[in-house]
Amino acid sequence: MAKGMREIKRQIKSTQNTKQITKAMEMVSAAKLRRSQLAAEAARPYADKLKEVVASIAAGTKGVKHPMLQSREVKKTGYLVITSDRGLAGGYNANVLRKVVNEINEKHKSTSEYTIFVIGRKGRDYFSKRNMPISEEVTGLPDAVQFSDIKTIAAKAVTYFEDGAYDQLFLVYNQFKNAITQIPTVKRLLPLEDVTGTTAAAYEYEPSPEGVLEVLLPKYAETLIYSAVLEGKASEFGARMTAMNSATKNATKMISSYTLAYNRARQASITQEISEIVAGANASS
Repeated sequence: MAKGMREIKRQIKSTQNTKQITKAMEMVSAAKLRRSQLAAEAARPYADKLKEVVASIAAGTKGVKHPMLQSREVKKTGYLVITSDRGLAGGYNANVLRKVVNEINEKHKSTSEYTIFVIGRKGRDYFSKRNMPISEEVTGLPDAVQFSDIKTIAAKAVTYFEDGAYDQLFLVYNQFKNAITQIPTVKRLLPLEDVTGTTAAAYEYEPSPEGVLEVLLPKYAETLIYSAVLEGKASEFGARMTAMNSATKNATKMISSYTLAYNRARQASITQEISEIVAGANASS
């Protein structure tokens, strides 16, 4: 009985230690989530203004032609997938990876029909183990991610499309709604058909509208990628905060259950000792 009680006490102690860790991780994720939300919100006005300028040029320039605005026959597709470097974030990575794999299985018959750009160690490891084609990868992003951290992979994803390496590019990431809800999203990035058709504003461009468009279109696409990365970071911290909150609650329930079992075992041990004392007293009399 004493051995059983010692084992239960060890389980209680171990679960209490785990609870302290999950509670601390929950609080840290909550703080990081707030900063990530602010960063994502701060990036939106720049992306919106850039889209407005690009749309204005495209609408005001007759017969504008640029590879990033032209649809072509789809022979190969690119996917830029945003995951995290660390786990313990509930279904954050599993959901987005399941989304992109389903998309690939539905649209492609062989690995020659698509290529993957991946951000995050979890995604990199997942695709590598399944021998899926990875063109570029980025891991080890900081929590407060800057545009310079993803500039290289974003620029390459856009350049490969312009050079004809593939005919369309999709962003796959978790869209942030709130701390509890993150929506796995597949969004077509290239070609940029949604920027045309806007009434042109009264702007003058140097050296020419076409020349400005040549610079702004890649920058706009890269900005959309950066915005998706910021959304992904906010989603990651929201998912981790929720997961750690659930883990803390489960640990509390387990501690209560172990404590109840310990008290019952202790009560049984005391009862047994009293019974032995009474039996000994009766025998001596």
